Amino acid sequence: MGKVKTSFFCQNCGHEAPKWLGRCPSCGEWNTFVEEVVTKSKKEVTAFSKSSKKQSRPQAIHTIESREEDRILLKDNELNRVLGGGLVPGSLILFGGEPGIGKSTLLLQMSMQELNQKILYVSGEESENQIKMRAERIGSLNENCFLLTETSLESIFIHAEHLAPSMLIIDSIQTLHSEQIESSPGSVSQVRECTAQLLRFAKQTETPVFLIGHITKEGALAGPKVLEHMVDAVLQFEGDRNHVYRLLRSIKNRFGSTNELGIYEMLGNGLREVENPSEILISDTIDSMSGVTIGATLEGMRPMLIEVQALVSTAAYGTPQRSATGFDLRRMNMLLAVMEKRCGFKLGAKDVFLNIAGGIKVNDPAIDLAVVAAILSSNADIAIEKNICHSAEVGLSGEIRPVNRIDQRISEAEKLGFEKIIISKNNKGIQQKNYKIEIVECLRIEEVLRALFG
Repeated sequence: MGKVKTSFFCQNCGHEAPKWLGRCPSCGEWNTFVEEVVTKSKKEVTAFSKSSKKQSRPQAIHTIESREEDRILLKDNELNRVLGGGLVPGSLILFGGEPGIGKSTLLLQMSMQELNQKILYVSGEESENQIKMRAERIGSLNENCFLLTETSLESIFIHAEHLAPSMLIIDSIQTLHSEQIESSPGSVSQVRECTAQLLRFAKQTETPVFLIGHITKEGALAGPKVLEHMVDAVLQFEGDRNHVYRLLRSIKNRFGSTNELGIYEMLGNGLREVENPSEILISDTIDSMSGVTIGATLEGMRPMLIEVQALVSTAAYGTPQRSATGFDLRRMNMLLAVMEKRCGFKLGAKDVFLNIAGGIKVNDPAIDLAVVAAILSSNADIAIEKNICHSAEVGLSGEIRPVNRIDQRISEAEKLGFEKIIISKNNKGIQQKNYKIEIVECLRIEEVLRALFG
C-alpha cells in the first residue's frame, strides 16, 4: 500500500495548500482549511462502460456539420423560459437556494409532469417512502419516474447505464461520494470530482443532468467556485419562506439569456406557475393611498407591472433614515438628491422608506420615474390615480430619459386596464394611434408633476 497523501483545501473557494493556513490567500476567509486525503485508489473504477463513450478526434471547424440542437420542451413553462426555451440534451444544470425554499419540490414536480420522459431521481437525503409521500401530495404519480436512494457515484452510474434514462436528477451533489477520492462527502475534492464525472456522463450520453446544490450562510453556492464554471447553467431559487412567491433566476446559462425570470406560487400541493406576474405584484386596493404608484419593468423578455410604495415623514430622531427594500439604496439616494437640487423639494430632513411590493428585487432603471412619483406623492400626501403607470429613467439633471422596449411596456399596461402611461418624450417610433391607452410624454420632472397633480 502506497503512502497516503493529504492536502489542505479551503472549504469556501477550493484553494489547495500543502499545509494548514489560518487565512486563505485566495478568498481571504479565516479558518476554512480542512485536511483531505487526495491519494486515489489503485484499482480502476469505471464510471460507465466504454461502449457508451464517444470517440473524439480533431476536426477542421469548416467540416463540422452544423445542426440545431433539439430542445426538450418541459411541461413547466416557467422552467422552459429560464432555461432559454427548453432543456438542451447533454446539459448539466445546477439548482441552488435556501433550505426549504422548494428546490426538491420543483424538480420532483417536474418529474411527475414529464410523462413521456424516463427520469431517474437520485436522492441522498430522503428515503423512497418520504419521496413518494411528497410526490402524492404534489399530484399524480408518473410511471416513468424511477427513484433511487444512493450516495455512491459508481453505483448511480451502474443503475443509469442499465436504465438508460432520458433525464437524471441528483439531490444533492453534496451527499455524493466517489471511490476515487478518499475524503468525506461534501468536501471540496468530492464535490469537484463527482461533478466532473457527472459532466462527462452528461456530454457523452447526451443525458441532461440536474444537480441540487446547497448554499452557504452568505447565500453563495457551497463548494469550490469551479463548480459553477463546470456546469452549463446555474439557476437560483429565491424567495422569503414567509411569502408564497418563489423566483427562479438564471445566474449562468450557456444556451440562453441570464435575464429571464420564472415566478411560482407555493401552495399546499406544490408550486403553481404564475403566468401573469403583474396581477400578483399589484395590490387590489379599493381606496387610493398616497405614496403608491405603478411602474413598468422588464425581466428578460417578460414585461411586468410592479407596485412601488414610498413613505416620507419628518425625521423623529434627528438623523434622517433612508431605507429601500427590493431597490438599490444608492440609486434612491441619487434620485432624492435630484429632486432636492433640480426641483426644489426639501427632503434632506425627512425619513424616506421605499418598498417594491411582492418581495422582488428590481434593477431596471425604467422604474426611476415610479420611485420619484411615489416619494413626491407621499411627501405631499396626495394620492396618484390608480389608472396611471410610469416607465422612464430619471437623469441627474432631472430629465426624463427613454428606456428600451417601451412598446412592450405600453402594451402590458394597456392589457391590464391602465388608462394612462407616462414615458419620456425622447422615445422614438411611439404613436398614440397604435394604442388605446393614453400616452403622456414628458421631458422633465416638472412636467410629470403637472401631469400627476395638476
